[in-house]
Amino acid sequence: MIAIIDYDAGNIKSVEKALNFLGEEAIITRDRDEILKSDKVILPGVGAFGDAMEKLHQYGLVETIQEVVKREIPFLGICLGLQLMFESSDEAPGVKGLGLLPGKILRIPKQGDLKIPHMGWNNIKIKEGAKLFQGLEQDPYVYFVHSYYLKADDEDIVAATTQYGVTIHASVEKGNIFACQFHPEKSSTVGLHILKNFVSL
Repeated sequence: MIAIIDYDAGNIKSVEKALNFLGEEAIITRDRDEILKSDKVILPGVGAFGDAMEKLHQYGLVETIQEVVKREIPFLGICLGLQLMFESSDEAPGVKGLGLLPGKILRIPKQGDLKIPHMGWNNIKIKEGAKLFQGLEQDPYVYFVHSYYLKADDEDIVAATTQYGVTIHASVEKGNIFACQFHPEKSSTVGLHILKNFVSL
């Protein structure tokens, strides 16, 4: 069973649909016991960093997520879910993130004719041995929608990068924590392959 954490963020149903398509049983929940007895946990989301942290606190999910990590249940953050795993975001000055990993979320700098938000397909450079990307060719295209990007403090946790005016840390892996800035559930066969790798951990 895969628990998808429900904190009123957008795009949760499409993650459930992608998992169902892969033949996986998924449940959208904010119930602590259901989350902690799941085999895998996903924190998806589209929305604003500050609002999302407020909801996670409101629903008592911050402690639940910390417990998921402590119990070493494989945990995947998607898009906003990746950003929330880190310490802070330019989008919400003064708001603390979950702080599961060291790093900051910065605004994509305006330059030339780069459109912000960054919306569309970009190829990613995969680090050798990254578990989420096993079996994929180098430079696959995945789908992004974001105005802010991760700059991880520890380069060793970065599993994939992309270029959009700056180098964006597009995916991270450390222990049981995994995250993607892009949307695997909207990234066609490549994205389904990534989700399959996660559920197979």
